[in-house]
Amino acid sequence: MIQTTVFNPTRKPNLKEKENLIDFLFDNLQEYGDPKFDIEKAVNYALKETPSFGGFIVVSLLENEISGVVVVNQTGMKDYIPENILVYIATHKDHRGKGIGKILMKKTIDLAEGSIALHVEPENPARFLYEKVGFSSKYIEMRLKK
Repeated sequence: MIQTTVFNPTRKPNLKEKENLIDFLFDNLQEYGDPKFDIEKAVNYALKETPSFGGFIVVSLLENEISGVVVVNQTGMKDYIPENILVYIATHKDHRGKGIGKILMKKTIDLAEGSIALHVEPENPARFLYEKVGFSSKYIEMRLKK
């Protein structure tokens, strides 16, 4: 049975739990992931361990092992930019196709106050899950890196 737990600025993971979350995301995001340093920044932002608007982290457990993780950062904005951005979502590479992603998405939607944005590559198969739970694509993102 899949259970979930939530971390946020008032209920933080201990140091070992935090390291496990970061390692899990790094290992299971695979080609859609980022360096551990960037993952840690998003986690710290969600937990308000750096100056931020905060957010939350949803963790799913299957037989007491991490089976999925979502990191959501609050943007501090509303309407023209969604209040939340789903920065990372990953399910364990050995447990995909078991509905874990859907459970995580539903819990995330329930917890988020306001709208949620996320970025997804067009070829990422998770895109279909996002569409099933109500996400739609309104814009093409463009970035200028300085």
